[in-house]
Amino acid sequence: MSVTFDIPRLLEAVDRFPKVKVLVAGDVMLDEFVWGTVGRISPEAPVPVVDVTKETRLLGGAANVINNIMSAGGRAVLAGVVGPDRAGRTAARMLTGLGVDARGLIQDPDRPTSIKTRVVAHAQQVVRIDREKRTPLSREVMDQVLGFIKAAAGEADAVIIADYGKGVVNRTLMDGIRRILKGTNKILAVDPKVNNFRLYRKATVITPNHHEAAIGSGVTIDSNRSLYRAGRKILRDLDCGSVLITRGEHGMTLFHKDGSATQIPTVAREVFDVTGAGDTVIAILTLGLAAGLDLLDAAILANFAAGVVVGEVGTSTVTAQGLKYSVANGARRLEG
Repeated sequence: MSVTFDIPRLLEAVDRFPKVKVLVAGDVMLDEFVWGTVGRISPEAPVPVVDVTKETRLLGGAANVINNIMSAGGRAVLAGVVGPDRAGRTAARMLTGLGVDARGLIQDPDRPTSIKTRVVAHAQQVVRIDREKRTPLSREVMDQVLGFIKAAAGEADAVIIADYGKGVVNRTLMDGIRRILKGTNKILAVDPKVNNFRLYRKATVITPNHHEAAIGSGVTIDSNRSLYRAGRKILRDLDCGSVLITRGEHGMTLFHKDGSATQIPTVAREVFDVTGAGDTVIAILTLGLAAGLDLLDAAILANFAAGVVVGEVGTSTVTAQGLKYSVANGARRLEG
């Protein structure tokens, strides 16, 4: 099977990204990377000793979706929660540096900002350390989040739900967003978490990875037949417009409203690190839809973007120039 696409149409859509504004709601995180080298094993335990050479901090979770949108040339606004701590202030400062209004970053006095620390040596992740609280938000904080979303949604062309299971995305949030968007025909795209699948009803598109699709559908995916069964079951159960299952080195499979499916082979030459690839997919897919592409073309564009970021180590984004280069130099026909 092959997937045909029109290069000029995709490039023109990228050129329209600056006219698109996306509201992202979800779990805000800070990604820390500790980089170093390993030359010996610890005498205290059979673990490597990492000699640290540098440390970096990047926006993670919903904030990394924002980073991807801005990097690709779009405009964005964020609704999320941080703690009254240094990490929360750092995230706010980094968002402001991107040109993003940080007023939607609600401070919750009862929870810390989520931090994921990855120790990387010789381009390989050694260990990840998570510091977070995953309990649901209080009613007071949730009201503040929904209040900001209601005020900001009018100027947005699309809404992305970036769910990482940290407590921001729950039934109250999703019901509130559906009420806010009712009758507007705005795009509602969801990067899901398996425990919350039942919450995503009526979304325009949902983008589970292979593992999430299997758990969310209750179907063991071990063949194309079971993959199709899982995708169609998610479509039916959630009554959503479409499902895009990302499958790593096997590319993506797009399930349309009528149950038909299209395979989109990967364009990545080498996969070094999939960290943040899902953030890139949901960001570029949504930008593409809001810029006038149909679902298939938007998914193909997202596939090109994912091919760029998985070729780099660490949470990454794709620029408009880099995305256009990838598309322009890609084959006119992806063969699966």
